[in-house]
Amino acid sequence: MSKAVFVDRDGVLNRPIVRSGKLLPPAGLDELQLLPGVAEACAALRTAGFLVIVVTNQPDVARGTQNRQTVEAIHKVIREKVPLDDIRVCYHDDADGCECRKPKPGLLLEAAKDWDIDIGRSFLVGDRWKDIEAARNAGCRAVQVENGHPEKEDGSVSPDLRVPSLKEAADWILQR
Repeated sequence: MSKAVFVDRDGVLNRPIVRSGKLLPPAGLDELQLLPGVAEACAALRTAGFLVIVVTNQPDVARGTQNRQTVEAIHKVIREKVPLDDIRVCYHDDADGCECRKPKPGLLLEAAKDWDIDIGRSFLVGDRWKDIEAARNAGCRAVQVENGHPEKEDGSVSPDLRVPSLKEAADWILQR
């Protein structure tokens, strides 16, 4: 079985957009800005034998404030610049009650099944409590990127480690 690093998108791979004090995904390609060191971190993880799989909630599609084509165009650019094995997306909102929206583990478990991943040997790197809880719900270790935008945490879960960027997360994972 393979091992993987599941990576959240907004706030970990790319800079989140701040509007009215709220963190939002880029509205289009013109707002997409990859964070420093993400391509190198993902390459190092893959060289060490990890699959690198993005797992991202994109509820603005369900809310009607973003379209799926724009999300897919953003992913196309990210794939061109960052070595990834897969991108898994939940387009639902909380009210949809799906199994794929983090903090539920559906995106991770589906990818684990498709890629023959040993979840117990895998990690998730995210910037929000929903990411950390999804990791716990799936059964993998969790690293939280603290991007300078404090988020109200639900307090029920804690990461294994807090770091300032994906690079530090990758360095720690590679030492395990």
